[in-house]
Amino acid sequence: MVRVLGIDTSNYTTSIAVVSENGIELDSRKILNVKMGERGLRQSEALFQHVMNLPTLFEDLSCSNLDAVCVSIAPRPVEGSYMPVFRAGESFGRVISVTNSIPLFFTTHQEGHIEAAIRTANLNLKRFIALHISGGTSEVLMVDRFIDYTIKKIGGTRDISIGQFLDRIGVALGFDFPAGKYLDQLAMGVRNSPLRIPSKVDGFDFNFSGQETLALKYIAEAKSKEEIAHAAMTCVAKTLEKLINNLIIEYKLPILLLGGVASSEFLRGRLEKIFGNNIYFSNKRFASDNAVGVAYIGLNKILKGEI
Repeated sequence: MVRVLGIDTSNYTTSIAVVSENGIELDSRKILNVKMGERGLRQSEALFQHVMNLPTLFEDLSCSNLDAVCVSIAPRPVEGSYMPVFRAGESFGRVISVTNSIPLFFTTHQEGHIEAAIRTANLNLKRFIALHISGGTSEVLMVDRFIDYTIKKIGGTRDISIGQFLDRIGVALGFDFPAGKYLDQLAMGVRNSPLRIPSKVDGFDFNFSGQETLALKYIAEAKSKEEIAHAAMTCVAKTLEKLINNLIIEYKLPILLLGGVASSEFLRGRLEKIFGNNIYFSNKRFASDNAVGVAYIGLNKILKGEI
C-alpha cells in the first residue's frame, strides 16, 4: 500500500496529511494565531508560526513507512505566484525526502484545494468550473483534470476577495480573525433585514471594495450585528448567484465551489436551493485550508509512475 505525506503552509493554517489508496490516514492542522483586532498576519510572522507548528504536528507521525512527500510551494500554478510562507513546508518536505530516501513532489495551494474538493466530495469530474472563494483569493477557473491539472483563470474579483470582505467586516464588528464563520452564524438567525448591500457582477468578474465601504458605514451607524452579517452574506450569495447563472449559460459545465468561504451554511443552503445538481460543494471539513489534496496529488503521481 502506497502512503504519501502532504504538507501545506498557507497564510492561515499549518497542515499535514497522509493518504493512501484506502483513503485519508491523517489530517492534522493548526490555525495560525492572529491578534484580536488584526486582519491577518505579515508573511514573516506567518512563516515563523509555521516553523513552530510543524514539529508539533509531526509528533504523532512516523515517517519511516512513507513512500513519498508532496508539498505546496506556491499559491497558484501560474508564473510569478509566490509567498514566503510556503518555504516552511518546502523545507520540511525536503528534509523528510532526503532522510527517508523517498521522492519529493511539488504542487500549489490552489491545486491542493481542488483535489481535496474532488476527492472528499466523491466526484469524478474531468472538465469543470471551479469557484475558489477564500480569504486569499476569489477566482473563476476553467479546470481540465485528465492527467495533470490544466487551470485557466476566466474571471474573479477585481479588488478584494470574498473572504477579505467578510473578514474585514467581522473584525470591525469585534470578532476574531478569520471572522467569516461568525457572520455566517449570525446571518443564519435572521429572516428579514432592512439593510441591503448591493452585489455587482460583470460577466465572470465581480467587486467587493465598495460593498465593504457600505458595510463599514452600517457599523459606524451602530446597526445591529445580526442585520449587518445578514446583509453581507446576502450580498455574497447574490454575487455568486449572478456569477453561477452566467457560467451555466456560457459553458454548461459542472461548477465546483471550494475554499474557506464555501463552507458557509448560509451560502450552501441558498445556492443549492437555486441551482440543485448544477453545482457541487467541497466537503465542508475540506473546504478550508488543508494538506489532504496536496497528499492526494502526490499519490496520483506515484501511481502514475512519476518517480
